[in-house]
Amino acid sequence: FVQSAQKSALDVSEQLAAQSGKQTSVSYPDSPLAEKLSTVAQLIRSGLPASIYYVQHDGFDTHSNQAAAHEGLLRQLGESVSTFTKDLESDKLLERVCVMCFSEFGRRVAENASEGTDHGTAAPMFLIGNNVQAGLHGEHPSLDDLDAGDLKFHTDFRRVYAAVLQDWLKVPATDILGAQYEPVPLFA
Repeated sequence: FVQSAQKSALDVSEQLAAQSGKQTSVSYPDSPLAEKLSTVAQLIRSGLPASIYYVQHDGFDTHSNQAAAHEGLLRQLGESVSTFTKDLESDKLLERVCVMCFSEFGRRVAENASEGTDHGTAAPMFLIGNNVQAGLHGEHPSLDDLDAGDLKFHTDFRRVYAAVLQDWLKVPATDILGAQYEPVPLFA
């Protein structure tokens, strides 16, 4: 087992070293998320046989002073993901990639006493890629029709996961999700 793991690590190291001298046609912004996505682009470009890469963009759990914090975080998200997709597109790799942005919780609509919001129920998900069907899938949330102060969700996140698993990754969604969920038609 140890020899196998060591060989895998060396193989990955060699693949990354081969890519390290190659210049990309884009310049990534100066942010932790952009740095992570630049690394993922290098891994994809190297031909590493991985189906999923996972990066985090922390700081959204804002119970106070939310407006300024979210403005900066959302700007970093937009700039970083935009640069990442342009980077992959420049090498015709975006055909093979689906970017999925999600959060493990939403925010409540009403502001709390600290100029922030508390944990809520519904949250948006974004999927990006050349093979993703563009547009809003589901209903736009209403700020007037709430459920005890929370946005009402209209599309179960497990339906999105089912689509990604079944239609993009080509694996049985039921085995992973533990139940059958009708996939949202997301892919061309």
